[in-house]
Amino acid sequence: MCKDSIAILDFGSQYTHLIARRVRECGVYSEIVPYNITARDLLARSPKAIIISGGPASVLSRKSPVCDKAIFNIGIPVLGICYGAQLMTKFLGGKVAKAKAREYGKAILKVTSTKGLFKDLTKKEKIWMSHGDKIALLPRGFKVIGATDNSPVAAMKDTKRKLYGVQFHPEVVHTPKGKKIIKNFVVDIAGCRITWSVKSFVKESIRELREKIGDEKVLCALSGGVDSSVMSILLHKAIGKNLIAVFIDNGLLRKDEVTLVEKRFKNMYHLNLKVVNAKKVFLKGLRGVKDPERKRKIIGKLFIDIFQKEAKKLGLPRRTPKGSIRGRIKFLAQGTLYPDVIESVSPTGGPSATIKTHHNVGGLPKNLKFELIEPLRDLFKDEVRLVGKEVGLSDELVWRHPFPGPGLAVRVIGEITKEKLDILREADWILIDEIKRFKLYRKLWQAFCVLLPVKTVGVMGDQRTYENVVAIRAVTSEDAMTAHWAKLPHNLLEMVSNRIINEVKGINRVVYDISSKPPSTIEWE
Repeated sequence: MCKDSIAILDFGSQYTHLIARRVRECGVYSEIVPYNITARDLLARSPKAIIISGGPASVLSRKSPVCDKAIFNIGIPVLGICYGAQLMTKFLGGKVAKAKAREYGKAILKVTSTKGLFKDLTKKEKIWMSHGDKIALLPRGFKVIGATDNSPVAAMKDTKRKLYGVQFHPEVVHTPKGKKIIKNFVVDIAGCRITWSVKSFVKESIRELREKIGDEKVLCALSGGVDSSVMSILLHKAIGKNLIAVFIDNGLLRKDEVTLVEKRFKNMYHLNLKVVNAKKVFLKGLRGVKDPERKRKIIGKLFIDIFQKEAKKLGLPRRTPKGSIRGRIKFLAQGTLYPDVIESVSPTGGPSATIKTHHNVGGLPKNLKFELIEPLRDLFKDEVRLVGKEVGLSDELVWRHPFPGPGLAVRVIGEITKEKLDILREADWILIDEIKRFKLYRKLWQAFCVLLPVKTVGVMGDQRTYENVVAIRAVTSEDAMTAHWAKLPHNLLEMVSNRIINEVKGINRVVYDISSKPPSTIEWE
């Protein structure tokens, strides 16, 4: 962990990742750690301060998760958010009780102290609440610094011990001054220096990669998407010709993807690129499979199997003191991001629920013969894009919409066939073409088509048709952890629908998905 850093104890809140983001936006490195980490292990990481996240549990439950009580006595500042504040209260002799009126959503914080944590705030601030319990009695040494109509203790502090607690969520955008509150804690109270930046990340990553890899060879899983593209160029800068970028054409890619990848990475960025045609292998492996989790697991395993075969084929020499010998490639690099880790399984062993398996994370076999390298694993998507700009990637690549690791396999709902994939590819190409023509591509986080396992009756040229339905999905988001459906112009949707139905044989109906995340995910599978 960096010298000036913040440790965030994860109690399973859907907003824990936002705390980490907000701290980094203040120019300070943050790391999410297990809620049950010991005070000794935490001190070994040398954080300048601790933030305890919210969580879905109640501290009144006997089975509620708890942290090491000694954390409150190690002498560094601690900020408890929601559940974290209630846990702090309970541990230090205060009282938490069920609230008569639960608080969810917007509220007004009446600030009683505009110093320290609430420096530069006004006497009344908009905040975002999400709790059913309340702090009924302050622990000894604490004083109230903020209240709402339903929470007499909405914020508290013990200045002497540098302990702070808030019942609301400063990390969400619905608390307008939330980032200021976090910066007050991180910079003013904890005394962190502003040292975290994309530039420093790139410099440190290149140094660490060179140190870890040495003269070994690395196979890089290049897909052409933003994550793997940034990772590939970062690795190329670190180890040069020792990087072997392998692009697997699994038949689940966007239209003309192979041509585009070869043009960009072999000709423009001069990577040592090997293209593997594995369309038949993947289609065979996925034949008859409908369950999305099985699809992801199968695709993850096939990717690794093919990489291991390619490594064996390459048989690259490795130098030893006695001369040159034949040896296997030691490392496999993947473009895993932090949201992938969070959604696959709690990254800290915390009480977070698995939403879906990402093939970059949970789909890997236990007997993996490579040592994994994931240089972007601790970054959010917007940070990865900034890294891409820093290492010299073109805007075309940096701002490309995310594409799932399993590709179109999770956008063809149900069983996968070559015919369905071809239909979806054409429909998706038309959607993106029109979005770009309307100059909306950069304003959207993601836009794509989904082929549904449904056929409907239509009329084309006075003939009855019974063909497929395509759903359009377009969302706006900051980091893919939450997303809102995009309100695309009606004339754009009309144009897309007309073109898809007229130009793509096999589709006679187009529908638009107006679900947000949560409760829905961005991808359908």
